[in-house]
Order: sequence, then structure tokens, then C-alpha cells
Amino acid sequence: MTTSELDTVDALMAHYAAGILPEPARVLVAAHLELQSANRQTVAAFEAVAGDLVETLEPSPLSDPESSIAAILSSLPLSLSTAPSPHHPDNEEWPAVLRAFAGFDRHDMPWRWKLPGLKEYALGKIDGCDVSFYRIRPGRAIPEHTHEGFELSLVLHGAFSDVRGRFGRGDISVADDSLDHRPIAESGEHCIVFAVTDAPVKLRGSLSRRLGDLIG
Repeated sequence: MTTSELDTVDALMAHYAAGILPEPARVLVAAHLELQSANRQTVAAFEAVAGDLVETLEPSPLSDPESSIAAILSSLPLSLSTAPSPHHPDNEEWPAVLRAFAGFDRHDMPWRWKLPGLKEYALGKIDGCDVSFYRIRPGRAIPEHTHEGFELSLVLHGAFSDVRGRFGRGDISVADDSLDHRPIAESGEHCIVFAVTDAPVKLRGSLSRRLGDLIG
């Protein structure tokens, strides 16, 4: 999958509806749909278009029916009717699909120090993507950088801002090699994000800015 194929949230929703996202990206979108309902209709529309296209295709025999069916079932999007669990009054627990994927909720996450004011829980490489959770101190700036591929970030708690604007709980940031940015966590509370990347980041900015951002 190329960077240009995931350059907007709409493109991400289309790939999700088609069932062709890498597994971590699929989970990220499913979690977004649990937190925010606005894109559920968009996904439903893409699914309807995909269904119409399938009906126009000529059938062909499957060389390995059992394996093909298993692959299709494993890539299907989660139900759009999924809603955040109601038993936390502050509604700040992770979406169900993300809890199942990570094995932890917000209050149980085994954070590890990465930089001053920045903690990470890395799940490692999954389906060709690097997958991590980040906990960013209020007011902390992430070092200015760009991307060699795509970076998808889902805000789970708090908010951050960069040159494009503000991203709050449930919002998805789609970044690629066309973007240089320096995300800054909003003051008042930690910002926690779930991030999926398919290539390394590249630091930008002056040496003094880089050192300042690394020190925090």
C-alpha cells in the first residue's frame, strides 16, 4: 500500500470499507468509529458501492476455498453499531476493539520512558506496521518531523495541535511525506494517542530546535 493511497481520512475510510487495510490500521479506524459516529455513514456508503461492484463481477472458481473464506472473514470491518462501553461514567476507557488488540486499558497501560515528558508502549511491528501508544505531557512538543511513509494517529485522551489544527478525542491524524509538523499536546491534561506507521520518521528543524524538543 502506498502513502498516496492513505492521504486523507476519506481514503482511509474507503480502504477500511473494502477490508484492505493492514490490521493495526483497521483496528485504529474501528476504534475511531466507536468514539465518533460521524464517519459511520461514510463507511456504510463505501460498503454499499463495493457491494454494487461485486454484483457486476463474473464469478470465478476459487483455487483454495477454505483459505480464501478465512482470509475474507479475518479482514471484515467491525460492526458500525459498536458503541463505547457505558459502564465508565467518564467514558475514558479505550474502545473495545482497541482494548482487545492491545490487551490493556488506559489505566493499566505499561508505559515506558522514551523522552522527557513522553512515554510509549510499543506493540512492535504488526502486519508490516510499527504500532505504539504515546502519552505526552501537557504542553510538550513532539520533535518536528516528516514521514517516509504514512502515519495514522488516533487521539484517545486530551488533544494536540500542529500546523493543520487541533485533534481531540476520537480524531484521526493522517500524515505523510508531504507534511512537516511539530505536534504539541494541549495544556491541562496528558495527550494519549494510538499511532500506526509503515516507515520511519525523519527529524526536521534546526539543530537547536531539535535539541530543545528532545530535552522537552
